[in-house]
Amino acid sequence: MISQFKGIFFSASTQKFPKFIFTSKSKHLKAFSSSNVLGRKMESPAPADTLLLLSGKSEEENDVAKVLKNNNTLKTGEGVELVLHSEVKLENDDAFRIEEYFNSLSTRRFGRLLIYSPKLSSTHDVISQNNSDLPVGTVCVADVQLKGRGRSSNVWESPKGCLLFSFSIQMEDGRVVPHLQYVVCLAMTEAIKAVCLEKGTPELDVRIKWPNDLYLGDVKVGGILSTSVYRSKKFYVSAGVGLNVGNEKPTTCLNAVLKKVNPLSRELKREDVIAAFFNKFENLYDVFSEQGFQALEGLYYRTWLHSGQRVMVQERSGDQDQFVETVVTIQITY
Repeated sequence: MISQFKGIFFSASTQKFPKFIFTSKSKHLKAFSSSNVLGRKMESPAPADTLLLLSGKSEEENDVAKVLKNNNTLKTGEGVELVLHSEVKLENDDAFRIEEYFNSLSTRRFGRLLIYSPKLSSTHDVISQNNSDLPVGTVCVADVQLKGRGRSSNVWESPKGCLLFSFSIQMEDGRVVPHLQYVVCLAMTEAIKAVCLEKGTPELDVRIKWPNDLYLGDVKVGGILSTSVYRSKKFYVSAGVGLNVGNEKPTTCLNAVLKKVNPLSRELKREDVIAAFFNKFENLYDVFSEQGFQALEGLYYRTWLHSGQRVMVQERSGDQDQFVETVVTIQITY
């Protein structure tokens, strides 16, 4: 039995395994939203007073930050204070280290304008509500997120130690917008490998669980949320990422696994991971934009965790009200 997805072959079996339903008719796997943060469902209210700090890697981005602040351009809601990085000094040891992040960032577009908050309802809301007014690649980072957005309108609270960020993208071809989340997932797995190599730590084999979750072994450590709005002949895409870097609860985190492998391993920092992400993403996005997702399929399938898995495929029979279920093995060909 051959699947409808290019390069993926299913071999039938009579054994029983959990259901894994595919219904997409598209060339690639159908896009879905997934939780962009890991944690527990939201119970606490949003913070009464929120600080949004604007900063740029170069003078050009810092000038944009000044315009955004002085013109009060951002849609932020009540109780939000906009400040420039040059106007405040962050004394919290757990705060995101902006200078370290920019020092590791080597992109031309993505991640160069930063909106940072120690505690925020949702990074995704900041980007999605202001996407058309922000330069491409603007990123919003929070230390703690109280109303992170997830699939099926789930709302999550994420503790310190999570890498929580969302960023802006503009695209014109709506046919490829659903595939963007795969590029984001791939960039994060590649970034984690790069940081481990640079720091001399054991490699963490983080893999992609289709469509947009990140797993380490059999435990979820991250997720992606991608949404878009069409306006003025462009798709304004907001991509959100949540990754357990230093928070061992509610499941586990990258640093906890590193310590188990080698107690002397250096811990990964959120600043290094997100900088490496944008460095990888910009290169992958250029390939994606110029050649399509097909050019990244080989790398993607080597990174996802479904190769060799036994799954249940559900297909419509001749009677459209009935489904035929077949247990298959996923095999990838290039």
